[in-house]
Amino acid sequence: MKKHIAYIALAFVLLVPAFAQKKYGEATKPEPQISSRTGMVSVGWWERHAKLVDRAQAGGFDIMFIGDSITHQWENRGLKVWNEKLAPLGAKPFGIGGDRTENLLWRLQWGLLDGESNPKLVVMMIGTNNTGHRMDKPADIAAGVKACVDEIQKRKPDTKILVLAIFPRSAKANDEKRLNNEAANKLIQKFADGKKVYYADINKVFLTDGGVLEKSVMPDLLHLTPDSYHLWADAVIPEIKKIYPGK
Repeated sequence: MKKHIAYIALAFVLLVPAFAQKKYGEATKPEPQISSRTGMVSVGWWERHAKLVDRAQAGGFDIMFIGDSITHQWENRGLKVWNEKLAPLGAKPFGIGGDRTENLLWRLQWGLLDGESNPKLVVMMIGTNNTGHRMDKPADIAAGVKACVDEIQKRKPDTKILVLAIFPRSAKANDEKRLNNEAANKLIQKFADGKKVYYADINKVFLTDGGVLEKSVMPDLLHLTPDSYHLWADAVIPEIKKIYPGK
């Protein structure tokens, strides 16, 4: 009861117009998702966050998947694959559509790692919305990812972290947004130490040999089809088992 009262009180504080922030470095400044229409915290985002906080704080999982809509869709388009391949590993998803690095950072600070939440492994993929919404510089995106890694390590020093390369977007390899994500990935991979923080680039499973992203894999050239979640699961599970073989 006290927890819910505290979150309701916090919601009233947050549901006020947000102060404008400079674009530079915004990726590392923790904040909830702000509605571009109202200039306030998005109510839908807030409700989703509260739901995920309850899920996290209840515990009962070993692997936490965190990210944006691509992770969120494990509960919709990818649910069948999740139940078949990832849930048996003791995993639960914690994605919110539209999240950028600063939104995920805020969520990590406000509830995802509290209570009984004590994951053995966090699988994180975040940053494509920093490219899509603002065309953040690769260095800023990488800094936002690093801030999330640091936050997890600060709160859960025994938890291992698997950072996934930001997935490809746009049809062609020379598209500006694809190149921006790839440049960010080159910086993100340097955060891995092979002890507590790991990095995996599974992006080739989504592309043709020529580097083309086809609509049969991602219809909007960003989000996966239900069948494409098999590609993600089959590519990431071996990476997970290298780090956390399970009980």
